[in-house]
Amino acid sequence: MKNIDNKYSWTEWRKFPDPRKGEYLFAPFGYGVYQLRNNKTNEFILFGSGKNLAYRMSSLLPKPFGQGTRNNEEKREYVLNNITNIEYRTVAFISINEMKDCEQELKQLKIHKFNT
Repeated sequence: MKNIDNKYSWTEWRKFPDPRKGEYLFAPFGYGVYQLRNNKTNEFILFGSGKNLAYRMSSLLPKPFGQGTRNNEEKREYVLNNITNIEYRTVAFISINEMKDCEQELKQLKIHKFNT
């Protein structure tokens, strides 16, 4: 992970917001990549990217809390069921190609519970 940690300007790890408590999500409004981990189990959970990362990350929770579409309900339920232990970090990009390169590097690490 050191290489990807040093290669990109990641934010610090933050507690994933619980919408039931009115908490805030801090994420790029444009191109970006996110990564989630469970701080209780020390597992990397999932990662992803989006042209509007803040909106894309809102799909990480099941409805009525999350927005947008996601093909895997298991991911959404996992995040909600473990929300008190979930942390996230993000990195912003100017180009879609840089964003996709970063996401591909994360995928190749094969360290995430949901590696899609």
